[in-house]
Amino acid sequence: MSNGTIYAISVSPERGQLKKEVPEANLIINFGIENDGHAGAWGRQVTCLSMKSVHNSNIANNLHMGPGDFAENILIDGLEFSDIVVGNHLRLGRDVILEVTQVGKEDHPSIVSRTFGVSLLPSEGLFCSVVKGGRIAKGDSVEKI
Repeated sequence: MSNGTIYAISVSPERGQLKKEVPEANLIINFGIENDGHAGAWGRQVTCLSMKSVHNSNIANNLHMGPGDFAENILIDGLEFSDIVVGNHLRLGRDVILEVTQVGKEDHPSIVSRTFGVSLLPSEGLFCSVVKGGRIAKGDSVEKI
């Protein structure tokens, strides 16, 4: 098993916008995060990214990127992403369960790469669907199950 914590939760009202950090969120089964523009009936309802990747990118590119700046919904600290594959499940907090539906995605010019010159989601993002909904908050545990 692998464990981590939710470092930050971020949402945006529409696709193509940078996300803003919120202290907590409601995840809805087969939909995604309430009030997030990427929610819907598709396989990339929730996007997770490693805090370690953000930190390393900041150092390598002399940036000061923070929560939501890479268009991720959930920034996770302490969880090893390298052994996570499609089909794995993550438990967030006590109740929420996400299923990894895609690791990385096709790279295309995004608001992130146009604004900051670098993007992590194409190579390191975990794209997930909500298998079991509920509320999550910053600091909640994250567990690969």
